[in-house]
Amino acid sequence: MAWMSACDPGRADRSVDTPPPRAVDSTATYQAEVEEGLGAAVAILIDTSGSMRDKAPGDARPKSVVAHEALEAMLDATDAFVAKRPNFPIKIGLYTFSSSVRTLRSIQPYDRKAIRAALATLPQPGGGTAIGDAMREARPDLYRAGVFRKYLLVVTDGDNTNGLPPDEVAREIFRKSEGAVQVYFVAFDTSPQKFAFLKEVGGDVIGAGTGAELRQALDGIYQGKILAEAPGAGEREPVKP
Repeated sequence: MAWMSACDPGRADRSVDTPPPRAVDSTATYQAEVEEGLGAAVAILIDTSGSMRDKAPGDARPKSVVAHEALEAMLDATDAFVAKRPNFPIKIGLYTFSSSVRTLRSIQPYDRKAIRAALATLPQPGGGTAIGDAMREARPDLYRAGVFRKYLLVVTDGDNTNGLPPDEVAREIFRKSEGAVQVYFVAFDTSPQKFAFLKEVGGDVIGAGTGAELRQALDGIYQGKILAEAPGAGEREPVKP
């Protein structure tokens, strides 16, 4: 991972498999680690479990390849947004999960070339599905990003098989962020009902059965929800449980 070390020397160790999460205070709310201002931070969590080797419905290619292309297309929309709103920072982080979690690029200002380079290092599919652990691992980076608006975007094709249950992590994040972290899932070639708990924590899930539907779902969340909120350009009011 020479590229990772060069671009983010202080975080190179995050590109390896992460240890089990440490115990945390069950009541304390999250606090920003740096001063925050206008902008949006998006942690994108990508499933690279063994089932992503399977062919995508209606496509001869593996789901991992189809997802890669859909994510690139989604992120390309950032270029147009940045051109229109150069004073509203967009920061992106990329994470993958199978049986464990890996950081491909910690949350940093949007850079199309760097994002594409990070996506090119997506690991080959294999192993289990640690959705909850990935959410727990990426969440602190949102509070180091220095912006008010915070999002987790998860792309997965299956059930959680390793580590923390995602519904428990989602509820913890909702409670401790006081609703400031929005959580969105795209259920690719799997039932979105598995993630119905997101409605209880101010999040949402969209199902996608094919590659075309995956692109549409990602576009609907990224442009229709995340980037569309930016014109308000203010701090999100906490959502009380």
